[in-house]
Amino acid sequence: MRACGGLLSVVLACAAAASGARAEEPAGAATAAAAAAAAVAASAELPRIVVAFANEPRGAPGPAGSTGRRYTGDGYRVSQSAAQVARHVASEYALREVASWPIRELAMHCVVYEITSGRPAADVLAALAHDPRVVLAEPLHEFHTLTAPPSGASAPSGASPYNDPLYDLQTNLPALGIADAHRRAQGAGVRIGLIDTAVDERHPDLAGRIVRSRSFIGANRGSGGSQRHGTAMAGIIGAVANNHVGIVGVAPLAQLEVFEACWQLAPDSDAAACNTFTLAKALAAALESGVPLVNLSVAGPSDALLSALVETGLRRGVVFVGAVEAGSGFPAGLPGVIGAAGSESAVPPGALAAPARHVLTLRPDAQYDFESGSSVAAAEITGVIALLMSATSARLGSDTILSLLRPAPTAVSMSTAGAAVVNAAAALARLDLGRTRMCGASRTGASEAARCPALAGHTLDGL
Repeated sequence: MRACGGLLSVVLACAAAASGARAEEPAGAATAAAAAAAAVAASAELPRIVVAFANEPRGAPGPAGSTGRRYTGDGYRVSQSAAQVARHVASEYALREVASWPIRELAMHCVVYEITSGRPAADVLAALAHDPRVVLAEPLHEFHTLTAPPSGASAPSGASPYNDPLYDLQTNLPALGIADAHRRAQGAGVRIGLIDTAVDERHPDLAGRIVRSRSFIGANRGSGGSQRHGTAMAGIIGAVANNHVGIVGVAPLAQLEVFEACWQLAPDSDAAACNTFTLAKALAAALESGVPLVNLSVAGPSDALLSALVETGLRRGVVFVGAVEAGSGFPAGLPGVIGAAGSESAVPPGALAAPARHVLTLRPDAQYDFESGSSVAAAEITGVIALLMSATSARLGSDTILSLLRPAPTAVSMSTAGAAVVNAAAALARLDLGRTRMCGASRTGASEAARCPALAGHTLDGL
């Protein structure tokens, strides 16, 4: 991945990410963000870095993604001391502020700076790392989605358990055991945070599935509406089932909350990019929203700020699923993040496997097409986890989820490459068996584990 100076085009309008929710941020904040975006565009050739300063919480929290001193609400603000330190550091290191935002979850004030002195970014970051006033200093990293252009796929034969006309083209769902799993659970009551590009909320196969969308990329990013990748991932996870339209999602009754942090790089292309700034704002907003499950179908270098946000979420019991890419540190390389990879190729140790080649999903404007890549595998695994979460009132930690999704070889499907594919129906059976044992059910299974008071609100471990 490229750092700092390699972000010449992708960091344009970075500060506009402070606009937050499309219809929720104050008009003044949106105006300030647009002005900041124009300033960024005018000087896009300078390298950029992210620097964080201590900023202890004061008062009630405001919306995640509020922008520095320009935020006019009553929530979490930038303290006078943090603002003063940021100005002094900028002066001493020949830095120019591009954008800033407070992160309540980390008690930090983060600033995106341009290096105006011509000094190499690595030298500036090395000096800042030894500055006691600085909590964190790193490049403004770039991240990308992990999909490949679609190609032909063949349709299987046989009776369909759904009335969705394109179900027979979804060869991934039988491999994942979805039809059997849906007799037990369909994701009802589970909210999923989708950190991605925007999503076409008007797609007929997403009717009622998107509960809220917030944008952190500004108004001047991307091409072609910047909705392709996010819409594709949303369809894999939660396309409506049995609506006589299109396809079936892995968790068709789950609710999706969209946090737009990535932008499409070209029209009619799935390729999209994000950076430290936009992903940090989206992650902070996801943590603030309380979603128990977050999908990250992106990959890029190790990033200290993003790692701190994910670690905060893990401590709160949030489950993160990340797409696996060789050599990438974020997100799948973080301890506690559930990595997902395509079963058609060699699967890295510790990652879960799901079909990731020629998977049918949604396109904007009520269209459908095939998608490939580990982004797809991450979306599928996220959907399967939503099925598990909806099947129990107990909180499922990442370790328990992994134990449920890594059953004995006889309980899994096998891809042509020989990788064990996650089987949702088998995982649900293991979940029910573990709950029954914990509730002390009789050998006839007469007692119902779902009514076990010992499990309600608790974490299931050691299944």
